[in-house]
Amino acid sequence: MLSSMRCRSSLLGCILAAALCSATPATAADMTVKAVVERLVKSTREQPADFSGRDLSFLDLSDLDFKGARMAGADLYGSDLSHANLAGADLAGARLDRTVIIGTDFSGANLSGASLLRPAAFSSLETRRDEAPRFAGANLSGARLFGRFAKGDWRGANLAAAQFDAGRGAQMTLPMLPRTDLAGCDLTGANLAGADLAGASLTFADLTGANLSDANLAGADLSRANMTGADVTGANLATADLDGTVLKAVRGLTQTRGIDAARNRAAAVE
Repeated sequence: MLSSMRCRSSLLGCILAAALCSATPATAADMTVKAVVERLVKSTREQPADFSGRDLSFLDLSDLDFKGARMAGADLYGSDLSHANLAGADLAGARLDRTVIIGTDFSGANLSGASLLRPAAFSSLETRRDEAPRFAGANLSGARLFGRFAKGDWRGANLAAAQFDAGRGAQMTLPMLPRTDLAGCDLTGANLAGADLAGASLTFADLTGANLSDANLAGADLSRANMTGADVTGANLATADLDGTVLKAVRGLTQTRGIDAARNRAAAVE
């Protein structure tokens, strides 16, 4: 189950090095990769592997099967989770900052209150759908997210009150990433009620039937996004870019805030 260390491309190495150069010092993990694997091997559906509150920072956990594992409050800072199976895992309140999540499956996982800041989700500067992490049906309510998540599967995810902006300090450490990138993501049926998406890139995103009530979309790039049937009641659209945005059958459009200050309002498709 544990794969040998794979050779990373030089570009990916540079990306990871840049991401870690400003990291705060972290304590050593309190488990080895071997111990993690042994615990996973012994786990059953009735008694899933329990890593709650454990320090798993900077470990190579790529390709491992954590399906249904208990990882609430775990510290996974800087760990390599590429192609790992975390479907249905309990990661409530976990720290996944600066992790490698290329092709990682978080489908149906509980990430409520978790922190996922500046992860490496792609092996190069190109955003590829086959490398994007999957969050379909996951619970990310109240989570903090900042980074490149383009072309990911977020269908039916619960992102209520999630924050997609790590703040000015994070933007200064990564000048090439001024905003959270959700371009081309599938967010059909997702719950984004009260989420802070200020300045986020949602170009070409599919928000069909999504709940965006009371969401902060100020300055967000919604150009060419499909918002058919979405609920935007009480949402803040001030300075949001609506160039080519599909607003057919959108609910609560007249109850939004800042709609008159949205950019390219006349170019929206209604």
